[in-house]
Amino acid sequence: MAAKDLESEIRELRSRIATLVEEGSANERLLKRSQERELELLKADGLPQLLDAICIGLMASYSLEAMTLLLWDPQHEIRHLLIAEHRAIEEFPRVIFADSVVGMAPQFNTFQKPWLGPYMGCDHQLLFPQSSGSNASSLKSVALIPLRRQDRLQGSLNFGSADEKRFSRHLGTDFLAHLGVITSFAIENSINRARLVRSGLTDFLTGWHNRRYLHARLKEELARAQRQGTGLTCLLIDLDRFKDINDQHGHLAGDVALREAAQRVDAHIRGSDAAARFGGDEFVVLAPGISPEQAAVLAERIRAAVCDPPLELPGGANVTLSVSIGIAGITLSRDEADLKAASERLLAEADSALYRAKQRGRNRVELA
Repeated sequence: MAAKDLESEIRELRSRIATLVEEGSANERLLKRSQERELELLKADGLPQLLDAICIGLMASYSLEAMTLLLWDPQHEIRHLLIAEHRAIEEFPRVIFADSVVGMAPQFNTFQKPWLGPYMGCDHQLLFPQSSGSNASSLKSVALIPLRRQDRLQGSLNFGSADEKRFSRHLGTDFLAHLGVITSFAIENSINRARLVRSGLTDFLTGWHNRRYLHARLKEELARAQRQGTGLTCLLIDLDRFKDINDQHGHLAGDVALREAAQRVDAHIRGSDAAARFGGDEFVVLAPGISPEQAAVLAERIRAAVCDPPLELPGGANVTLSVSIGIAGITLSRDEADLKAASERLLAEADSALYRAKQRGRNRVELA
């Protein structure tokens, strides 16, 4: 009897050892797959490639029904960096660009580590919108992984599964937390690299984009407007009597005037608009989705903002700035292929309108 008990105990121990060995092997395979995923993120050549690796790669490797990446982008900088690389925002349907993360989900109020639990439509619908390609009605459990850098929440990785047991609250989160750290680091690095590239597209004096960026962005906006069947409006803005400021007060004062004018214009344009220093004392604003008549209302606000209050120059002199603005709009047919010619036509028409504003006394807005 004792021998039988001993044999039974040995069989049980062997079974437990086999289970532990299998669990160890499974954990080793999981660790290897996790390391491979993280390496793919760190190897991404640029910001667009990284977003693809996150949204497409992670969704496939984790076999998810839904996956989104939420990025905090209050100044639209990340979106502008993508556009500067000739990538349309619509190419990243699983990326949610948020001006604020407040209210995106209740978990964000104290979001220090991954949260696993059941999918709740009222709580998580903003993280899994239909536009991201997810079928929210099929989701049963979710994992929300915070992306934090320097004690600030920069966004989240959001995994959705149709299996209610896939992401349950009793599961460990170490692997997911580590993935969040690696993803945060990779995103920050990619943004910094893109900023360096963008520095070649930025005007040093005003901080606005330069002419090179404008021409690339103009073709991008024309292509988007053509796809969507909408129009694109261009505002060409010229600082009046800028030469007089330089001649009377010096070039340092002229630089101050240009920076101030750029800041006052920038305060009134939309986040979706593209702005660039066209050269000298001229600025361009590309306003997608509004008509020239609507743009004229915006232009009047800009004109009034530049005029008031007077600007105090180095040395104490006060000057009242003013701008003349020419506006032109364009709507392309589906079969129009020469975007370069279209962009040149739009700028030429805006320039003609600006010339009329100058001829008619300056400090005014003219439509092409």
